[in-house]
Amino acid sequence: MTDLHKASKYCALMFLMVLATPVAAAVEARHGLAMHGDVKYPEGFSHFDYVNPDAPKGGELRRAVVANGYDSFNPFVARGIAGADIETYLYDTLLASSDDEPFSVYGLIAETIETPEDRSYVIYNLREEARFQDGEPITAEDVKFSFELLTEDGHPRYRSYYQDVSKVTVEGPRRVRFDFSGTVNRELPLILGQLPILPSHYWQDRTFGDNGLDRPVGSGPYRLGKFEAGRSISFERVKDYWARDLGPRKGRFNFDTITYEYYTDDTVALESFRAGNYDFRVESQAKNWATAYTGEVFATGKVKTEAIEHDRPAGMQAFVYNTRREVFKDPAVRRALAYGFDFQWANKNLFFGQYTRTNSYFENSELASSGLPEGRELEILEPYRDQLPEAVFTRQYQPPSTAGDRTMRDNLREALTQLRAAGYVIENGTMINKTTGEPLSFEVMLFQKTFERVILPFKNNLKKLGIEVAVRLVDSNQYAQRWRTRDFDMTVGVFPQSDSPGNEQRGYWHSSSADVDATRNLAGVSDPVIDELVEYLIGAPSREELVYRTRALDRVLLHDHYVIPNWFLASDRIAYWSFLKRPDAVPKNGADVNNWWVER
Repeated sequence: MTDLHKASKYCALMFLMVLATPVAAAVEARHGLAMHGDVKYPEGFSHFDYVNPDAPKGGELRRAVVANGYDSFNPFVARGIAGADIETYLYDTLLASSDDEPFSVYGLIAETIETPEDRSYVIYNLREEARFQDGEPITAEDVKFSFELLTEDGHPRYRSYYQDVSKVTVEGPRRVRFDFSGTVNRELPLILGQLPILPSHYWQDRTFGDNGLDRPVGSGPYRLGKFEAGRSISFERVKDYWARDLGPRKGRFNFDTITYEYYTDDTVALESFRAGNYDFRVESQAKNWATAYTGEVFATGKVKTEAIEHDRPAGMQAFVYNTRREVFKDPAVRRALAYGFDFQWANKNLFFGQYTRTNSYFENSELASSGLPEGRELEILEPYRDQLPEAVFTRQYQPPSTAGDRTMRDNLREALTQLRAAGYVIENGTMINKTTGEPLSFEVMLFQKTFERVILPFKNNLKKLGIEVAVRLVDSNQYAQRWRTRDFDMTVGVFPQSDSPGNEQRGYWHSSSADVDATRNLAGVSDPVIDELVEYLIGAPSREELVYRTRALDRVLLHDHYVIPNWFLASDRIAYWSFLKRPDAVPKNGADVNNWWVER
């Protein structure tokens, strides 16, 4: 065969191979993206259904913060105490979430999103009109800069949240691509859209985290206004805000000025509200809700009170054991101590019967486990049977209760039985470890004085078993520092959840976050089974599978007894002066004052 014939045959073969090679399907540029299924709102939608697109702009909203002040305008680092809601008002993100879907996002800074079926990468195409508040355009370089700055020098949560990003590429002035590692992580294209975009030109000559009270440059609907360091902070609406007419922003952020005043005591803050010194209050205390909202301003309608129902997951508020401490390393001890907390008594005598006991880390949602595992959930858990407590498969989780005929004496008797089985005995009125001789004692760290009345009965109940509990009340700054460095035995913790749990679960439960300061892994959870269940949850391919995987994780966490569950309320208790108006529609996530307006 001549060289010419060989070459012709080779070319023909290569041509056939090219024809046989499947061509990757074109990736469509979308205006929005749902975690599972389709988005609710079409391309070019004018506004979310739960806002008033004709809400007038103007007026002032005055709010209160109960804390010992602030010392920073940087909410993106673990250092210092940032001023209230700076991230919300000053900084825009690539995408904006809706409040009436499980988890859907729509273009904000990014006009469109491109991601393939397997979601192995995402491309954001930025809006030409997107601007920082100093007039500079928001570019793809700013997006890359923000990602690198936050994951390298920002709060540890960013590193955990975005750890599956393997590469960031600027493909054009307004086009940026994120590639992901080999793990299945379908949530990443959505949660990268939550990334706050910072101006690289502002930060290039500054040290991130050391800017203190220097005025930042943002891109959001408000800029920083007047402030008195540590005592008050104001935000001023940007009148020519670049995104004011976009669907995700229309009808929102209507107040010309939003001001926060700081109070060190909530009782003083409540009286200040009643006197008209601020306009809107979310009530967190059942006693106040039952007794404090009375008088002329309420009777005449000048101040309104509403308990607005919501359908969002309640998550878990609880007394959290720091399992890094030797005293709490044994789950049998943790389980036994929970019998000292009498929710039924507290709800009747302290909370006016307003609350429901929390039985799940995903309370008030379909994600919560219940009964015994069966079907698909059992299939998920079965491979770990030898590594899990038997109770995961044989006993429905219920926190100790004094409902019905059961009494606190019954519960303390049960606690004593369990502690003895765990190797403890009472000697001379003190509960001690019979092997080490160490007494069973611990400290509860609080910063809200109102929680003392809840903890003290718990302390007194355990005292009857010879267990010494110290209650330490610290100010909010001390609390923040000790919280970040895990310098506590037990504290009150909150693990908020959404309808679409995902990568944030690493920060709560994964062993990679157990010994990292400032993560949300308060309990020090470090367990290979939980690690695998967290990763399995993150990779859920469908809504149905996400529900099963979440329930499996929930069940294992509950039976490991990392917390003593508290309570929840399926409504938002709010009080406000009557010149504030709100939309009639309330989304499933509840009322949002950023959709309200002033009407006098």
